[in-house]
Amino acid sequence: MTVSITRADLLKRGARGGAGLAVAGGAFATLAAAASADPLSAQDLAYVRLLVGAELLASDFYGQAIAASNTSASTMSYLKRAYFNEQEHYQSVAGILIGAGVTPAVSGDIEFAYPAGTFADQASIVKAANSLEAIVLGSYLGAMGGMASNAYKTGLAQIAACEAQHASFFTTQMGGKAFNLSFPPALTIEQATAGMAAFTS
Repeated sequence: MTVSITRADLLKRGARGGAGLAVAGGAFATLAAAASADPLSAQDLAYVRLLVGAELLASDFYGQAIAASNTSASTMSYLKRAYFNEQEHYQSVAGILIGAGVTPAVSGDIEFAYPAGTFADQASIVKAANSLEAIVLGSYLGAMGGMASNAYKTGLAQIAACEAQHASFFTTQMGGKAFNLSFPPALTIEQATAGMAAFTS
């Protein structure tokens, strides 16, 4: 079954089985503790739910790209590392919700689907990864600008830096420049949600 992502999916989804969430080291503890100490505003909660949705999408994408087993060994190593990074990022941003007493969405809550041919070969995977990483990076940049609380911004900036590295790698794999823009675009919640929805058609 194919389910399109809507703003409601990303901002309001509850979780099934959230108690099984794994904990990822210091970043999780720091962000969760910040949420426990300072209640999330409605706007901050919306941004964090967006980031949780972005990480679930990224993890699902990389998991399927790895399972396709049709890339070079070098590209596969980067896909696996990106998957690992996204898992840790998810655990960290989900920790903000957990610290605030909110159950984060988990992988079973949203069934992602992709345009035909997304995982057909290395070129299609790299192209999709490049587009996806631009959306995920933009989501983090938008959150850092839009969230009222400063307590999470260092952790979110660290994740954004990692996502920028992912984006740089996939851009070069497509023959582009490793870096170019001085100011990569920050996305609003609406823009990020629309971008992610493109991966469910």
